Amino acid sequence: MKQHIGTAMVLLFALLLTCCKSQKPGAAYTSENLKIIPITPNSFIHVSYLETDSYGKVACNGLVYMKNKEAVVFDTPTDDRTSEELIDWITKTKNHRVTAVVVNHFHDDCVGGLQAFHQRKIPSYANERTIELARKEGNQVPQFGFRRRKELLVGQHTVINEHPGEAHTSDNIVSYIPDDEVLFGGCAVKALKATKGYLGDANEAEWGPTIDKIKANYPKVKYVVPGHGDYGGVELLDYTAQLFRTE
Repeated sequence: MKQHIGTAMVLLFALLLTCCKSQKPGAAYTSENLKIIPITPNSFIHVSYLETDSYGKVACNGLVYMKNKEAVVFDTPTDDRTSEELIDWITKTKNHRVTAVVVNHFHDDCVGGLQAFHQRKIPSYANERTIELARKEGNQVPQFGFRRRKELLVGQHTVINEHPGEAHTSDNIVSYIPDDEVLFGGCAVKALKATKGYLGDANEAEWGPTIDKIKANYPKVKYVVPGHGDYGGVELLDYTAQLFRTE
């Protein structure tokens, strides 16, 4: 009997240990308009909120990567005030200098707070097509364009920004942090159980093949951050590809 109890206790301890390891860390910062969630010691998701006609109040993800006192932000929060809040957290709480902001695509959930970065003399980068579409849409316009790929240094560590093909929009890019094996997919990548969402500027026929290219280009990816919803692993890429798979 004692042996059975001892075995049960060992199994229970192992189960609790597994559960603790699988839990995601809590927020590093929370306010009414902004939440910051750590993925790794150097990579953080920033979450802000956008009021929409079709979907109500929507939580929107971006990313921050910090290394050796420098930081790059991927997508702005949804407005200038929340962007100021994020920049202050990076510079005052974490003591890192923001050296760039990278825009995923031309929609408001990516560029809504761009003016706050420009006022702080922080340069912004985007696909050339994003600049064209943002200007046409009347949205905030990034400053510096690239065609297919742009590498940036953050504290002498490389981050890769690449246009893999059309998906949520014709201009959408992904950003990859090799040191942390983190991929910011933006709205080209869906959270598990998510629907297709807004398709007004989408290329549904190319969406699945674009995700296949992302998987092929970044085989070592460990963490995947979608534009909306919870982050996860490569299973988010598999789910998204299947969601848009055409027979």
